[in-house]
Amino acid sequence: MAQPSRRPFGRTLAGEPVELLGLDNGVLRCEILTFGATLRVLEAPDRAGNRVDVVLGYDDLESYLRRDGYLGAAVGRCANRIANGRFTLNGKEYVLAVNNGPNHLHGGRVGFSHRAWQVEELEGDRAVLTLFSPDGEEGYPGNLNVRATYRLDGPALELKYEARSDQDTPCNLTNHSYFNLAGQGSGPVLDQEIQIFAQSYTPTDDVSIPLGRVEPVEGTPMDLRRPTPIGARIDDDFSQLHQAGGYDHNYVVDGPAGTLRPAAWARSGSTGIIMETRTTLPGVQLYTANGLGERPGKGGAAYGPRHAFCLETQFFPDSPNQPQFPSCILKAGSGYEQVTRYRFSTDGG
Repeated sequence: MAQPSRRPFGRTLAGEPVELLGLDNGVLRCEILTFGATLRVLEAPDRAGNRVDVVLGYDDLESYLRRDGYLGAAVGRCANRIANGRFTLNGKEYVLAVNNGPNHLHGGRVGFSHRAWQVEELEGDRAVLTLFSPDGEEGYPGNLNVRATYRLDGPALELKYEARSDQDTPCNLTNHSYFNLAGQGSGPVLDQEIQIFAQSYTPTDDVSIPLGRVEPVEGTPMDLRRPTPIGARIDDDFSQLHQAGGYDHNYVVDGPAGTLRPAAWARSGSTGIIMETRTTLPGVQLYTANGLGERPGKGGAAYGPRHAFCLETQFFPDSPNQPQFPSCILKAGSGYEQVTRYRFSTDGG
């Protein structure tokens, strides 16, 4: 196992230093930015044994500061959307920033994705970063302390998020990596296979807010219970796909929340790389990068729409306003903890 690395990566607009942390266990290699606790690089071996970088990212801090998309970032305090930027908790209405049409998205205008995190530990196979979010930040109640641990475990990368607040508050943290198992910069992922371990999903309105129902995937293009090319039905005549421009939906992961269980499986035929995703959370958002505008990426790569897919493990979107959904409310003094694990292998072909 190589020793962890640590080097400067620039400064934020406020002048805060940003570092690039590196982990390498001989099987996987990853790089994590302290800006947004961002997963910048994740290299996994292909069927020939050559390492392939399977996440999108940028070569300079300026791109992370200026461009949209949350590439590789930790997002919070509340991932995904909150309708109209409002929710009521303990009889009080809270007003949040509206930064996605009429809705609040991924923590607001300056969410955790655009904050400088602190390095608590960098040793062996893991990096631990921390962040303090003060009461009232982006409109949320409570002083929240957050801890993110990135750990390489053989052929797996494990992400663990922990948090504690002094007031009741929504807390829904996720990682927003864009995966391309043929290698970042290799173009569209429509021929890559995806499987989602979910019998149902939460349909949305035309601004991606859940309608409050959980519906079966059976008999619809949302049915990904068996390995299916991402592009097989993405352009079907189906209203949910039309309004999102592809897949951008929350799936209800099979099995009891709180247990680390399969959420998704994906494979690239060109590299043979297989990625299995497990989570302790109740849902996973499949996003096929429909809105990723053309832009330059790492090493001069060209990125564009549908050049990657995201698997955002989460509580359901808009859950603070939908009491029938699993609750993302973190009670004062209680601990939030979630684990998401990406395990890599090859098809051996």
